[in-house]
Amino acid sequence: MKVLVPVKRVIDYNVKVRVKADGSGVELANVKMSMNPFDEIAVEEAIRLKEKGKATEIIAVSIGPQQAQETIRTALAMGADRGILVKVDGTVEPLAVAKILKGVVDEENPDLVILGKQAIDDDCNQTGQMLAALLGWPQGTFASKVEPGDGSVDVTREVDGGLQTVSLKMPAVVTTDLRLNEPRYASLPNIMKAKKKPIAEKTAADYGVDPAPRLTVLKTVEPGGRKAGVKVGSAGELVEKLKNEAAVI
Repeated sequence: MKVLVPVKRVIDYNVKVRVKADGSGVELANVKMSMNPFDEIAVEEAIRLKEKGKATEIIAVSIGPQQAQETIRTALAMGADRGILVKVDGTVEPLAVAKILKGVVDEENPDLVILGKQAIDDDCNQTGQMLAALLGWPQGTFASKVEPGDGSVDVTREVDGGLQTVSLKMPAVVTTDLRLNEPRYASLPNIMKAKKKPIAEKTAADYGVDPAPRLTVLKTVEPGGRKAGVKVGSAGELVEKLKNEAAVI
């Protein structure tokens, strides 16, 4: 079984995001970048499937600037076999990403596509669903458990109020949630080996996709700071403020 894992280069989750002075977007210069945490979970799940003998090859693909090659190298160091970098400068919206990934899927013919449910920079939560629609494949989103079978895969999904298990006929698309697994750290020997693993370079044009954004960002602002709290002298005063001032009870 061949597994394709899209990975995205985003601002590291430990970094405080800063807005550009002109409000045109988020400051990326001299900022630590890393793999989207949900995509790390996807890579880990693909590796575990390979360790169980279910998967035979793992391909990591990233869409972005030349620096996104570092993100692919991280996936290769974790255990992916080879990578594909689709070079695109600038913002790439979810629909364009899904169209490019469809081209990669048509070229590689994987049995399973595993990707993060969303990226922590835009929080769109759209790419996996769009890709499944373009391919006409079944999809299992927000996966907390993935169990491949004979020509099918059972996906346990996190839904409001509980869990739902669906059986998907492969090929299929799966998007990962936080509780699916705990991603491993790449060992130094694997990091060195990753430098020798192949990464093919493509462009959006190779897949007949125009990555130009369809949306225009008018303004980006930082969230407002938290207001100072107040101390109350008694439980009765607290209830009075919650009822009359905050209007929450």
